[in-house]
Amino acid sequence: MTTKTPLAHVKEKFGDKAKLVAAVEKLTGEPLWVSRLNESKGLAHVSNAKLLRLHATLTEVKEKFGTREKLIDGILELEKRTKDSDYRQKLLAWPVPRLYDAYKSLAKRLAGPTPGAEKAERARKAGASKAVKPAAKKAAAKKTAKKAPR
Repeated sequence: MTTKTPLAHVKEKFGDKAKLVAAVEKLTGEPLWVSRLNESKGLAHVSNAKLLRLHATLTEVKEKFGTREKLIDGILELEKRTKDSDYRQKLLAWPVPRLYDAYKSLAKRLAGPTPGAEKAERARKAGASKAVKPAAKKAAAKKTAKKAPR
């Protein structure tokens, strides 16, 4: 199975890079964007892969939350720190992709283990205990060999 290159994805979804840049710029308005962009270069000099990831992230955040403020509120609620103004100020400086990644990580961590994960964990532990037993047998054999009279 071959994977498509970022250029192939751009051509498939947007036609060309200029249309992708225009789509990302449309999403980079005041409610979602913290500008850290070099004004002399702009988004046209960013790689296709980064632009595709940025477009996907901004689209997802806009659909789910609407604004950066609501995304930050979601993170604060998950961490149960809604009244922590210093932490809110820290999060306000973060760009949207970093905020959204933090939100997804928190949500995944708080959701707990998945049903299949428990079975996989038991299998992993059982495999680890089997690997320990032969090593323990070798160590015990060495100890008994040393104690034998000469």
